[in-house]
Amino acid sequence: MLQAEKDIDIRFSEVDSMGIVWHGNYALYFEDAREIFGAKYHLEYMHMFEMGFYAPLVDLRFRYKKAIKYEDKIKVIIKFHDTDAAKIMFDYEILNRETGELMATGQSTQVFLDHNYNMALEVPAFFIEWKKMNGIIQ
Repeated sequence: MLQAEKDIDIRFSEVDSMGIVWHGNYALYFEDAREIFGAKYHLEYMHMFEMGFYAPLVDLRFRYKKAIKYEDKIKVIIKFHDTDAAKIMFDYEILNRETGELMATGQSTQVFLDHNYNMALEVPAFFIEWKKMNGIIQ
């Protein structure tokens, strides 16, 4: 299983008037995790661009389990979710680093667009090679 982790310390600017992380910041936390994953496994956005593709999000889901508050220390765990389709899928968990409590879960789906913004209906060759390099397929 390919996974990466991103530690985040919750700042005052990330919370609402109740001292709870504003829901929109979860998308940023997941994005930070995708960048860490990309750097770890050579699946960076600029690499995809150089291979002729964009990878926009088409689905992003969150399930809130427990409030994340100002000054909490969290860990975002991102796991690659394999599919045969021409898309990139990830699963996420957000844990409190001090207590280990599960704070939220989520999923994201990205598709491949060529530089003319046409959706790839087949898995791009570079992504097949990436899967081979990382032991996902043979």
